[in-house]
Amino acid sequence: MADIVLNRTEHADATHTPGSVAASPQPAGQPGGGTGPPAPPPAASPRPALRSAGISLFLLGVLVLGFAGYLYGLSGVQEARSQTVMFTQLQNQLANQVAPLGPTTPGAPVAILTMPSIGVRDLVVVQGTGPQNLTLGPGHRRDTPMPGQGGVSAIYGRVATFGAPFARLAELQPGSLITVTTGQGVSTYTVAAVTDGGQVIDDPWPDRLVLMTASSAIVPGSFVEVDARLTGSPRPSPGVAPVISSSELPLAGDHSALALTEVMEWALLLAVVAAGATFAALRWSPWPAYLAAAPLILAVLWNLYQSLAMLLPNLY
Repeated sequence: MADIVLNRTEHADATHTPGSVAASPQPAGQPGGGTGPPAPPPAASPRPALRSAGISLFLLGVLVLGFAGYLYGLSGVQEARSQTVMFTQLQNQLANQVAPLGPTTPGAPVAILTMPSIGVRDLVVVQGTGPQNLTLGPGHRRDTPMPGQGGVSAIYGRVATFGAPFARLAELQPGSLITVTTGQGVSTYTVAAVTDGGQVIDDPWPDRLVLMTASSAIVPGSFVEVDARLTGSPRPSPGVAPVISSSELPLAGDHSALALTEVMEWALLLAVVAAGATFAALRWSPWPAYLAAAPLILAVLWNLYQSLAMLLPNLY
């Protein structure tokens, strides 16, 4: 028994020499132990900057497409509703003989325009030719007399957005009839000339109606002008506005500090609402959070789009 113990001790001394370390077993699949190839490294995730840029471009595209949908679709619905309300209002004023005959509040209905040869009937004309006024329908330029009164009266209208009331204005031909109903009665005009490309008509006829819109529904670089002569005696005029703002001139947009501030405020509010909805979705449940925020987001978008539309040319 002593020899056996001695031999085991000598064997242990032989295997554990000074400076040597016993190797630990290696798991399968790792270098130096087991069988099989080494595990592949984890796939690298996309760069956060590229991912953020992609999401930003996608959201920007959604906003741009939404703005186009508003301009060429929903704005027409908005204008049609305004026309319906104003037509009833003006009809009541005409029946009670209280319709405006001279300078009045911008945006107020002042006349009813009919051009049968191009399919325009009972179109309500509002006071003012600024971008905001022309979202309601055609606008009467405030520094000119009302239609039917002595002198040269001017009415502007849009060609592509907000119902495009003057989309077919260039189709008028010399000899076409135009009727305008105001608080002073019905006045009839006969078209004398139509020009395109921004040419101004020089007509010595004293009592006229000038209709104007943009020449293109794509790039509104110039305007179409229709010159019509009053048939019959002119009505008296109580006066006109002494001055108008630069945004009421042909092809002008509202680039005032107030208009730009309004755009920035709605854009900031949209960012705040979107951030709040995202936080709620991460904190609680996504679908309820987004559904709850959707009406508010749509309302903010509507006002943002309308503010942006005011920056575009008023005849567009």
